[in-house]
Amino acid sequence: MLRDITIGQYFPGKSVIHRMDPRMKLILSLVYIVMLFCVGTEIGFLVPIVFLIIAIQISKIPMKMVLKGIKPILPLIIFTAVLNIFFVSGTPLVQWGFLTISLEGILVALKMVIRIIFLIMGTSLLTYTTSPIALTDAIEQLLKPLNKIKFPVHEMAMMMTIALRFIPTLIEETDKIMSAQKARGADMESGGLRQRIKAMIPILIPLFVSAFRRAEELALAMECRCYRGGEGRTRMRQLHYSRLDWYGAACMALCFAVVIVLNLFAPTLL
Repeated sequence: MLRDITIGQYFPGKSVIHRMDPRMKLILSLVYIVMLFCVGTEIGFLVPIVFLIIAIQISKIPMKMVLKGIKPILPLIIFTAVLNIFFVSGTPLVQWGFLTISLEGILVALKMVIRIIFLIMGTSLLTYTTSPIALTDAIEQLLKPLNKIKFPVHEMAMMMTIALRFIPTLIEETDKIMSAQKARGADMESGGLRQRIKAMIPILIPLFVSAFRRAEELALAMECRCYRGGEGRTRMRQLHYSRLDWYGAACMALCFAVVIVLNLFAPTLL
């Protein structure tokens, strides 16, 4: 399960999406999330779904790798679907005691599952096609107006990117610790909930020790290189919008417009 977590991983490439400005990719990712939750008709979901599938094909990221990131959140998806199926009122289809399955509940659950799945896939595509350094620069540039109110934009962007970058490292470290504990006879899969929680202590303690040690080593390395924050810093690569970025923005705007038109004129089952 730990190896299926893909957040923070970068897949190097030279595709059109890889070459887009990271600021535009970040903006388009946020707009895509908004578009997912603005869809109001069943047929309207085809627009973000087709858009994302085409984007994945253009990026040349293996679909299997993108779908791999969904596996860790399957319990959350199932839990959300069950809540919507049983607790959304409407035309009853099956009734068992105080639990009622309605047609409206099934449709709402299906819509919510689609939104969560493609939200994860969309954000995964962002991290797959954008290096951590480029993502840091993009966040800092987009939040730059906050410097006027003395907000530490550079430090905030740096912290967010370091946290994102170290997710795969911590996952790998956790997997190694679990393998080492199992080799010593630790049982983490049997017993009740309380026993399983106690079995996690030999994993969490060395993981926290390792995380603090890595943080200290990183801080020492940054101090040795005279890191002093964003003031007066220069960048080797300057960010510039290109035609590719505006083409991508136009495609996203067109898709959003289609979703709005479908919301106004297309029939819906709810």
